[in-house]
Amino acid sequence: EVQPVESGGELVQAGGSLRLSCVAAGSSVDRYAWGWFRQAPGKEREGVACITSDSNTYYADSVKGRFTISTDNAKNTVYLQMDSLNSEDTALYFCAASPAHTSSWYTRLWNSQNIYDYWGQGTQVIVFS
Repeated sequence: EVQPVESGGELVQAGGSLRLSCVAAGSSVDRYAWGWFRQAPGKEREGVACITSDSNTYYADSVKGRFTISTDNAKNTVYLQMDSLNSEDTALYFCAASPAHTSSWYTRLWNSQNIYDYWGQGTQVIVFS
């Protein structure tokens, strides 16, 4: 089974960019759909972005146009490119893997934590002004 391993979180100034990485340890990245979630202090975990095994992508409204999710099969890695960061993006970011379903499934449920079976430990992003 896959074990997602995140990295790349750090302290970054508002307006800056950061790229998070998630290695699909123990399996192949193209066997799953992948989601990035985040949890800010005192708030519930929320879906940020998702990419399916056939490369359909979904984004939360709050990050649309600023964040980009992608996969690199050769590196067996999922990325979250984050641009134009602001303080609202400060959170612990998690990578999660979902066994592949049809695209219509993810259209309805991409940001539901319940469909992701495998979770990483998280990587911290702090955006300062």
